[in-house]
Amino acid sequence: MTDDQADKGTVGYLFEMGALKRGKRSGWWIAGIKDPETIAEHSFRTAIIGAVLAMMEGADPAKVALLCTFHDTQETRVGDIPWIGRRYLDAASNEKVTADQVSKTPPAVAEGIKAVVHEYENGDSLEVLVAHDADRLECMLQGMEYLEQGYRNAQEWVDTTRAKLKTPSALALAEAAQGMSSAEWKHIYLS
Repeated sequence: MTDDQADKGTVGYLFEMGALKRGKRSGWWIAGIKDPETIAEHSFRTAIIGAVLAMMEGADPAKVALLCTFHDTQETRVGDIPWIGRRYLDAASNEKVTADQVSKTPPAVAEGIKAVVHEYENGDSLEVLVAHDADRLECMLQGMEYLEQGYRNAQEWVDTTRAKLKTPSALALAEAAQGMSSAEWKHIYLS
């Protein structure tokens, strides 16, 4: 692969990641949300939550944020398959999708991204545990925001994702979130 081909392959990957800004989190459609957040919006807040949880848990915040950033990048190719849809599909593994996505990038980029995705999918480190909790906590918070907008069916997402939290910090933040409104943050800083 020439340098020019590798550069074009890398830029192609970066353009592909831009599709995450347009792809909707389709699982929310089951709860009746007409215009759910995008995959990129979910991934951004997941990375922020991951870094914060990592700080609280004594894990590496940069590593957790990196794991969270890449955790749903495969959805440019396979979409956001809701949990119920997974019962009927045999989708390629996230590792396989990622390998295809980065196949035209330089080896250092390809190996680096594949390693991040492999660790998120298969690792058992504190960082991986925190990254998974960040994904769940983000889903719970998003569900709470949809509840505020009148989407009662989002309660199931709030309850099921909260029940899957494992780290003490994620559990504490979930507890603190219960009963708060999504706009309450501004009052915390004004008092």
